[in-house]
Amino acid sequence: MPKKQKLKNLELSSTALKDLAYWQRTDPKKVERINALIEPILENPEAGIGKPERLKYNWEGLWSRRIDHTHRILYMVQGDTLFIAQMRFHY
Repeated sequence: MPKKQKLKNLELSSTALKDLAYWQRTDPKKVERINALIEPILENPEAGIGKPERLKYNWEGLWSRRIDHTHRILYMVQGDTLFIAQMRFHY
């Protein structure tokens, strides 16, 4: 079975950019955790650390990973691009 290609591009929604700016101001350790999650997502969006979960119903097409017990990264893959929708709160 051929190995999946690593995703080549990363895009952040305006919400995700605001979330990242919030964490940079208030909790730099959250930024470290987010960065630690992004690389494995680029390698394999469906498996790895942070308990990846395929979302259903109104969130179909999105995945989530745990930043901590309260906050999640919500993302989707479009072609070879990882699109991050949000990095704060729970969906």
